[in-house]
Amino acid sequence: MKQGIHPNYKKVIFVDAQSGFSFLSGSTLHSNETMKWEDGNEYPVIKVDVSSDTHPFYTGRQKFSDVGGRVDRFKKKYNLK
Repeated sequence: MKQGIHPNYKKVIFVDAQSGFSFLSGSTLHSNETMKWEDGNEYPVIKVDVSSDTHPFYTGRQKFSDVGGRVDRFKKKYNLK
């Protein structure tokens, strides 16, 4: 393998800005802000808008669009039966 072409992964704390949920993961992102984690070590903090704690797919609050309505409108628009 070539040397020097692979990213440098470090442990980073991701914090959901909406709920405050946080998790520790490896990342190539950098931040000047740090936070103490449960293991007693300090890690850089990256704030995210959406995580598994607030994303509709994971929370079960997902809205489903009316697929039948779209098909009916398409057929009506192009006079299809």
